[in-house]
Amino acid sequence: MDRIYLDNNATTRPDDAVAAAVDAAQRTLWANPSSVHRFGQEVRQRVELARRDVSELIGAPARGVVFTSGGTEANNLALHGVLDGGGTLITTAIEHAAVREPAEALVKAGVRVVELPLGPGGVVDPDDLSAALANARNAGVSGPTLVSVMWANNETGVIQPVAALAAAVADARRTAAAAGGRPQIWLHTDATQAVGKLPVGVAAAGIDLLSCAAHKLHGPKGVGALYVAPAVRLRAVQRGGPQERERRGGTENVPAVIGFGVAAALAAAFVVDADRVAQVTALRDRLEQRVRAARPGVVVNGAGVPRLGNTSNLGFRGLQAEAILLGLSERGVCASAGAACSSGSLEPSPVLRAMGVEEAVAHGSVRLSLSRETTEAEVDAAAEALIAVVGRLSKYEVRSSKREV
Repeated sequence: MDRIYLDNNATTRPDDAVAAAVDAAQRTLWANPSSVHRFGQEVRQRVELARRDVSELIGAPARGVVFTSGGTEANNLALHGVLDGGGTLITTAIEHAAVREPAEALVKAGVRVVELPLGPGGVVDPDDLSAALANARNAGVSGPTLVSVMWANNETGVIQPVAALAAAVADARRTAAAAGGRPQIWLHTDATQAVGKLPVGVAAAGIDLLSCAAHKLHGPKGVGALYVAPAVRLRAVQRGGPQERERRGGTENVPAVIGFGVAAALAAAFVVDADRVAQVTALRDRLEQRVRAARPGVVVNGAGVPRLGNTSNLGFRGLQAEAILLGLSERGVCASAGAACSSGSLEPSPVLRAMGVEEAVAHGSVRLSLSRETTEAEVDAAAEALIAVVGRLSKYEVRSSKREV
């Protein structure tokens, strides 16, 4: 077992069928899908078939799916596309940087940004959202109101009650309409970690905008999607062509889009297979149980609330995540301390801080994320490696403390 890959929330291995589809598209479907000749229209048809597969995965109309370069662009398009003309953004402190940083830019542009309080485990209470929406209405800020709350957290796997949040947004729209207004109140969810792991029904839940990325569900990098409900007024952020129904200019990345379609079809089959989903969750639980048995003081960040079945965030008090990850890497185990884009930072995760995790625990928290390909043997080997690394580091910390005294 040369390498044990438990960093699947950062990216996943492209499925063999996906890699084959991308390679074939590079070789045979290289025409521009905007061209009117027969070759171009053949490519266009394949792009639209992929759009259909992605739409079926997320339970949404295909016309609402906008292909992007990934989840980051999809989030930026959602926030800037709705709020660049002003308005109110209601969000949380546990969002991915692809939402947090656009939010900071919108503040500088005059958008009113409100952070929702977090309950146990970092879960948003729909009643708090209802109160924030009422306050936004009474504040008299012109422009639309956009709620952006991620479906499942990339670091802890904690799942938000998205359907209940969507219901709160729908109630606020009805209240505003009854008062004679023309409400533009929308719910966006960054579902990058949820899509491909959970059944996601955009239309059924009443979600207005949803972001996802292919490489999180065994698809290629460099392609994602934003679903946009028909009623949402979305300004194009990337201009330069009429592609994607004038919502995102630029020639589509056809091979990646086709690969996304294949990955979406495979993911759709997985999320409805209760046995396969349960198997991943059982492996996650097995990992946590083995580590907790050997290290009783370990903290499972996000425990006690609904979590993704593939994600385990373990906190080791008094240790440094970087040292743990280096020790694991020496033993062939790939893990992380949180979002891949923040790799190298010595600061504790802002997500864990916002959840109220003690700093001594947050500094020593590492994330292990499984995939539908992870095996029991890999989980057991990873658990033993983690136990050994933490044991060695703990002894070093004890010796260092004695020397300081």
